[in-house]
Amino acid sequence: MNVNEVVPFFAVKNMEKSIAFYVDGLGFELKHKWVDEGVLRWCRLQVRGAGLMLQQFRTEGIDSRQLSDNKGEGVELFFSCDDAVAFYTDAKARGADVSEPRVGNGNWVTHAKDPDGYRLSFQSSTDVAEGTKLSDTQ
Repeated sequence: MNVNEVVPFFAVKNMEKSIAFYVDGLGFELKHKWVDEGVLRWCRLQVRGAGLMLQQFRTEGIDSRQLSDNKGEGVELFFSCDDAVAFYTDAKARGADVSEPRVGNGNWVTHAKDPDGYRLSFQSSTDVAEGTKLSDTQ
């Protein structure tokens, strides 16, 4: 097979809020973009080996789409990290709303929700006991 990568594509309601969340808050890098009539409509974001595409569709006219307010319902992405606790510390320092890391399934895991409700989890393996919160270790 010639498949090399999968890159999730999220329809977003407000591109500015989404860019602030992913780039400013979580540290993603804006790699590619499409600006249409002065409006950022689509972009590809990257953080190390993980990528995402975001698109804000027009609400009227050609190529428009009407999206419900619960686009992210049932969607969760898991990002494998070298150190999810370090990711959490960095994201908190950037002002992102991320959950306190907790050990589940042999991994430190921290969660965040983007402005459209998509759930993002960042995890790294550990031998710390299941259910342990980061604050339990300090």
